Amino acid sequence: MFKVTIPRCDLVMIGGSAGSIDVLLSMLPALKPGFKGVVVLVLHRKRYDDAVLASLFTEKAKFPVKEAEEKEPLKPGAVYLAPADYHLLIEKDHSFSLDYSEKIHYCRPSIDVSFESAADVFGSRMAAILLSGANADGVDGLKAVKSKGGYTIVQSPDFAVVDYMPKQALQHAPVDKIMHEHETTQLLNMLLHG
Repeated sequence: MFKVTIPRCDLVMIGGSAGSIDVLLSMLPALKPGFKGVVVLVLHRKRYDDAVLASLFTEKAKFPVKEAEEKEPLKPGAVYLAPADYHLLIEKDHSFSLDYSEKIHYCRPSIDVSFESAADVFGSRMAAILLSGANADGVDGLKAVKSKGGYTIVQSPDFAVVDYMPKQALQHAPVDKIMHEHETTQLLNMLLHG
């Protein structure tokens, strides 16, 4: 049982790097159908990754997880994955934009870029979750989300495969909740169903 109030959100963005896929393979299958919000996954991937990751998530989750496309409108009840080697931004008209500008923290897609653009559009109606990883990407994004009234969550370093990214977030960003291992299968439902 959660001891803090978890807000229902229209957008949940999840960022992660090394060690984050296993967490998502636990979270996504537990998501109950009928949610009205949008889930966007921003994961550090190799430049030439194909659609294998989206297929893996789709197979395990039992619902479609698709790569976001340029100018595609965000559809309520859908789960999107940032394409490899592009920054993924959210536009004011609630569509995706793909960007090939310089890497941030040696990464493209950058979690910071996605979180910051989404915060400008969704403000207090979004949550950002930062998972396992080996650099500081996501810290500035969490700051942006919080500054616009959004809800910020960081995976507990105690069960992260690579704890550097969660530790950086806990040291430098405002964090509303630390996600512990036993909460991974409940958290998305709390955020999207209330």
